[in-house]
Amino acid sequence: MARKTFKFQYGELATPLFFPDATKAVVRSVDSQDILNTKTPGILVNTLHLYLDLGKRVIMQFGGIGPLMAWPGALISDSGGFQVMSLAKKGSGKVTDEGVSFHLNKKKKILLTPEKSIDFQLKLKTDLLVVLDDFTPPDASRKEAEATVKRTIGWAVRSKAEFDKQCAGRKDKPYLVGVVQGGFFPDLRKECSLRLAEIGFDGFGYGGWPMRNDGQFDYESAQIIADNTPKDSWLYGLGIGKPDEITNLAKMGYQIFDCVLPTRDARHGRLYVSAANEKGFAYFNPDKERHYYDNTAVDSNCDCLLCTHYSRAYLRHLFKIEDLTAVRLATIHNLRFYSRLMERLQGESLK
Repeated sequence: MARKTFKFQYGELATPLFFPDATKAVVRSVDSQDILNTKTPGILVNTLHLYLDLGKRVIMQFGGIGPLMAWPGALISDSGGFQVMSLAKKGSGKVTDEGVSFHLNKKKKILLTPEKSIDFQLKLKTDLLVVLDDFTPPDASRKEAEATVKRTIGWAVRSKAEFDKQCAGRKDKPYLVGVVQGGFFPDLRKECSLRLAEIGFDGFGYGGWPMRNDGQFDYESAQIIADNTPKDSWLYGLGIGKPDEITNLAKMGYQIFDCVLPTRDARHGRLYVSAANEKGFAYFNPDKERHYYDNTAVDSNCDCLLCTHYSRAYLRHLFKIEDLTAVRLATIHNLRFYSRLMERLQGESLK
């Protein structure tokens, strides 16, 4: 089976791909070289946070976010749709058809519109842009979900128009991805997918909250998106990151994933290890007294810096004394676990 490749500024990448979240242009506790050494091919940055923290002038001074952080790999910019829900919809801002307004403090207020989001993402010079969308909350009523779908489609139209205007005549245009909302309402997911497909995007993201109230992953919505978008387009699992969920979505045809899980878990002493169970992995937590006497590697199948040089005993010691090295090594390990997972899935996609 032919494998779709992800083109970026410096080459092409096999898929599926996992992009760890470098929200503010940094993966906490590690630098760009550390990330490269885990064979992680790309990272994701957050448009809203960089818009607030750096602004256009700094980004333009360095010719994009990649040169600023000395990152030579692929780049995705997420528009910040999740922050629309977590910040604006919870008291510090307001969402209207015009855009999203945020009150930074008593004196300063900003308005992020679909056009501003596209403009700033193009200045970031990322390889894939995600349009601004209106996140459907997991507890949304039918009426609320309909409103988010309507606004998401309206913003998608405006985003595409701004993108086409600014990229007119360019041969090296980045990918542009629309985001499918609709919550747990199958008909709304289908409607949003079809409407976005009519607008025309390079890919379609599984937006919103993917976990049902019973704790089960919402694969139904993922399948609806896959069934109602062009077959040659990218399918992107936004914020989806458990290894078994990635594996299952890859079987549905999803090729791109991003998530904070591997790096956030690392900071809390939760490391992913290979396991012969139905999920294909287990967790190692260096939090027990017995780990002081374990001279084995965290994962004998892993070739990361931690597993090839240090023992479980030493990692336990580093976490116990709260040394920053513990988080760095754990983060490196988890990133390598995910890049190894992608290598396996890439191989399986060719069978």
